[in-house]
Amino acid sequence: MAKEESSMNIEENVASLLCYLAWWVTGILFFAMENKNKTVRFHAIQSILIFLPISIIGWILIGPLGVSYSTGSVFGVPIRTPTLSPFYYVGVLIYVLGVILWLILMIKAYQGEKFKVPIVGDIAEKQIK
Repeated sequence: MAKEESSMNIEENVASLLCYLAWWVTGILFFAMENKNKTVRFHAIQSILIFLPISIIGWILIGPLGVSYSTGSVFGVPIRTPTLSPFYYVGVLIYVLGVILWLILMIKAYQGEKFKVPIVGDIAEKQIK
């Protein structure tokens, strides 16, 4: 099966890779701009469905839930000391796993493989039909 060009005059495998480049941001851009190539639209939707939740959950775990501050003073100068909770480390782990998945998805997309992440890939595929 021959690869189709995207409606943005970019080769299908390059456009598919670019859907993942800036996580969900480029996914949204390519989903909004691509109206012809279903493979590129699949990768754009999959990128949004995977990396937007990872970004939100990671931000919540690392930020509001992961760091608390205690106040004290040293030589009469008030200081705030950060304390990291277990949520912080879970958030970091989620981001590390997200980066690994990101690299895999970009490599597979560039190779022209329509790699479907379980559950999310099926949802993305249903959205483009």
